[in-house]
Amino acid sequence: MRLAPLALLTLTACTGLPGADDPLLSDRAFELQEFFDGHLTAHGQFQDIFGTVRRRFTVDMLGTWDGQTLRLVEDFTYEDGATEQRIWVLTPDGDEAWVGTAAGVQGQAVGVERGDTFNWRYTIDLPIPSGDGTVETVRATFDDWMWQITDDRLFNRAYLQRAGVTVGDVSIWFERDN
Repeated sequence: MRLAPLALLTLTACTGLPGADDPLLSDRAFELQEFFDGHLTAHGQFQDIFGTVRRRFTVDMLGTWDGQTLRLVEDFTYEDGATEQRIWVLTPDGDEAWVGTAAGVQGQAVGVERGDTFNWRYTIDLPIPSGDGTVETVRATFDDWMWQITDDRLFNRAYLQRAGVTVGDVSIWFERDN
């Protein structure tokens, strides 16, 4: 029985993840403040490490860029009817770099743009509903990778860890409303 946790840990450590040196697939230059300025709609889901889809959601998002600060208001609606709002405040931090905060984020989130890609990392306390109707707060670390597919579409894959162990990932499609 002791080999099962060790095998799982070894398996999760060997999974491939995106990296800063991955080849760029387009000549598009992703500009965070331009893409997220305005109204967007997103659709996504959380999968556990075994590939089982655990939760689906939509996000109604409004971003405003004032030339110095990008404010993102995200209104989540989950398949089970639960709702959640997260408000991010992001600011440029040098060339192609960003920092940000939101309720529940530990310290600051940090991100870097490179070509058509944006990598965003942070630790956050998330409210997770349990089966008995209560809500548990879970601390998770996100390694978010965003790729701008077209002028109006963005694909986001976020890898989640708890206590240093990968527990699943979130896949999201963002679409700008024209």
